[in-house]
Amino acid sequence: MIMKINLKQYGLYLLRWQLSTPILAIVLIWLGSTSKLFATVVANVIGGLFFFWIDRFIFTSPALQAHWEIQDTVLCCDCGVSARGYRLVKTKNYDKTRAIPKFRCEVCSEKKTQQLRQMGVLV
Repeated sequence: MIMKINLKQYGLYLLRWQLSTPILAIVLIWLGSTSKLFATVVANVIGGLFFFWIDRFIFTSPALQAHWEIQDTVLCCDCGVSARGYRLVKTKNYDKTRAIPKFRCEVCSEKKTQQLRQMGVLV
């Protein structure tokens, strides 16, 4: 099974998730005399009201939409080396979601990435 993860989005999401800790702690202290369960529910509602917008940005922003696919062992389509393979699947002006996958080794992937930057596909 191939797992497709946008590492930039994933990293921002994990960082965002950690930001919910202070909200939970503050509300638990603020409502400390009440039920811990009630205080936790209130904290989660407050966090949900706030973090909905951040999550929406993380998962819909064109700035974060470069999707890469990585496979552990492939034959590089450029040099034929058997290695970990990389391919750019989609960015704002580039969409290879329906194309036949062409994976490149790390060295060839770097070369292709530079070409795509020169073409204005990647920033």
